[in-house]
Amino acid sequence: MRLPERVGDQVRIGVALLVPEPWGSLLQAARASFGDPLAALIPPHVTVVGPTVLDPEDLPAVDAHLADVCGRHAPFTVHLRGTGTFRPVSDVVFVQVVEGISECERLERAVRCGPLEQELRFNYHPHVTVAHDVPADALDRAFVELADFEARYDVGSLQVFEHGDDGVWRPVRDFPLLAQG
Repeated sequence: MRLPERVGDQVRIGVALLVPEPWGSLLQAARASFGDPLAALIPPHVTVVGPTVLDPEDLPAVDAHLADVCGRHAPFTVHLRGTGTFRPVSDVVFVQVVEGISECERLERAVRCGPLEQELRFNYHPHVTVAHDVPADALDRAFVELADFEARYDVGSLQVFEHGDDGVWRPVRDFPLLAQG
């Protein structure tokens, strides 16, 4: 995973939709079984805004922005099913979002502006990573073994994760989706 560098007391955050239990633990265990060294460090999630470095004094503006965005978006259902890959561009296998795609895309566009405005390396594609930068045979195994994976759950909030000095991404703030569907 490519992470932006921090300087001084800056914090590295990400904005995502956490995959709830029991599916979160299942996907995290699967990721570990494929030999992904990040499995224990990154809870299963659908990224909204990837790793971003901020000065501590910018966090209140980011929180206000996220509260505003989430106040204008309604809860929605995510349906995960089957696998996909970004190979050969990137050595990633993921579980596909097959329902909730447009809601994720609208949320991503709304969040990735103002204090979180940034250029994307790739077009936004909601997914849950299950193997990243592991040998080809492990990527192949992830693709096959999770091909029948399926989960459906309601998303009622957006999470801000902070990347600790120990390398672990932890959810630190939760922003409920408040608009009426």
